[in-house]
Amino acid sequence: MPSALPASRTALIGAAGQRPCTLVVCRGCCCGNPRKHPGTDHAWQLDRLRAAAAEHGFQVRTSDCLGPCDQANVIVVQPSAAGRRAGARATWVGFATDDACTDEIVSWAAAGGPGVAQPPVTLELQFIRPPREARARTRR
Repeated sequence: MPSALPASRTALIGAAGQRPCTLVVCRGCCCGNPRKHPGTDHAWQLDRLRAAAAEHGFQVRTSDCLGPCDQANVIVVQPSAAGRRAGARATWVGFATDDACTDEIVSWAAAGGPGVAQPPVTLELQFIRPPREARARTRR
């Protein structure tokens, strides 16, 4: 009979036990919209994130509108399985429209993301609160 894990440890089953840091890039009504942010190369940003993910082992997904349109472009940095075991939660980054911000997100995700690595201090200035419905989901 297999031994039980101590109550102080959490076991993640299957693929969730190995899940890497994941970036969820909003590409809804405002984020990624060249009319709202004409000076931002939205396609380049997504290409840069995907290339870095392939190189460093994190994941990138796109999503429809995540909610805080007044803080576009929004990228959610979800912790890896190791980060979740350390107690980390998803971190929302707003105003992610320039190359420096993109590079800082890449560096943080490559280093392990929330719960594994400290974010760049300048990136912390862009952390935003998730919309109310997202906060309610995390408390369930």
